[in-house]
Amino acid sequence: MAETNWNSFIDQTNERMAALRKAMPEQAKGLGQLAQAAIAPGALDSKTKELIALAIGITARCDGCLAFHAKAAHKYGATREEIVETIGVAVYMGGGPSMIYGAEALDVFDAVS
Repeated sequence: MAETNWNSFIDQTNERMAALRKAMPEQAKGLGQLAQAAIAPGALDSKTKELIALAIGITARCDGCLAFHAKAAHKYGATREEIVETIGVAVYMGGGPSMIYGAEALDVFDAVS
């Protein structure tokens, strides 16, 4: 099985998302505003919110979500230990499939760190 180059995956996904944003600018603008508002610090800081998003990405089995939210969690200062604990919660909530995607999430975090 080939190793995933997560940085290339992120670049490729960004290119695809840029094309989609161009095709549907109003919807993309709305989603972008929602994302900014959701991650903005409030009662929870941005790092905690990105860890929550990562856990949801794991349980939803979304490769793009793993890539973007692991990278963002790193940007906001998440440690590898925090990522592992986040994966533990996702596995608790999502079972065996979340274990597989949790391993992917940790691989992404290690690649972008």
